Amino acid sequence: MKFPKQHTLQEIASLIQCEFVGDSNFPVLGMNEIHVVEPGDIVFVDHPKYYDKALQSKATIVLINKKVDCPEGKALLISEDPFRDFNTLTRHFMPFQGANVSIAATAKIGIGTQIQPNTFIGNHVTIGTNCLIHSNVAIYDHTVIGDNVIIHAGTVIGADAFYYKKRTEGFDQLLSGGRVVIENNVGIGALCTIDKGVTGDTTIGEGTKIDNQVHVGHDTVIGKKCLIASQTGIAGCVIIEDEVTLWGQVGTTSGITIGAKAVVLGQTGVTKSIEGGKSYFGTPIEESREKLKQLANIKRIPEILNQLK
Repeated sequence: MKFPKQHTLQEIASLIQCEFVGDSNFPVLGMNEIHVVEPGDIVFVDHPKYYDKALQSKATIVLINKKVDCPEGKALLISEDPFRDFNTLTRHFMPFQGANVSIAATAKIGIGTQIQPNTFIGNHVTIGTNCLIHSNVAIYDHTVIGDNVIIHAGTVIGADAFYYKKRTEGFDQLLSGGRVVIENNVGIGALCTIDKGVTGDTTIGEGTKIDNQVHVGHDTVIGKKCLIASQTGIAGCVIIEDEVTLWGQVGTTSGITIGAKAVVLGQTGVTKSIEGGKSYFGTPIEESREKLKQLANIKRIPEILNQLK
């Protein structure tokens, strides 16, 4: 998430009422999760296990819960609760805006686009030309949709990330201030859910086709011309490269990469990153030929045992 204008380290520290280490005029341009940070961004860290990763990341401002040596060229925000204060900044720079109309006044809709009844289009949404948005679709604030996109009934675009911190009193949600970006010529089936990024974009690449009842988690990037079949569940922060096929009821863990032109057969659990250009099956996942050989051999176990008697 980039801020509308540049801020100083002192201004950000004042917003969250915390100490800072560094030049008071140190430039702050935005805030992001660690996997998408850039120079000028704030990243937060609240566990010693991840201190080094945050301090050595591309982020130049680290929101941290302990005073540590500050790397050269960076600044620190010292907070008792970085998770809470990251949420405070999200509320300030990307506050929730209510709406009392079906299509927000700030939404931009291209020529030739058809919006069917009972659809909600939120604040600052952009929809391109010649799209077809069927009934009862909900498109949350700041979503960007390209040209020639079809979205079927009941789909929700831009819901919050499933991202929580466990506390003694219950679960505290990390607020989502990102977007969903859907590129040209994408097709999305009925009753799908595509979560927005926590601070960045969840992206559906050009020409990708998504079947009914598919879930796409926060900050996931799906490449061009992918096919994703019904009841697939894709976790957050997954990278799916171009021309990947995911058949029905595939599930993935978070933070992995599925290589270009990979084919994942139905009911597979993608528990790790996989190379492109191959076919996969099973849980734990393996190349499909090897997995099918194993299953064939398992069927032969009774026969082999009888031979040994």
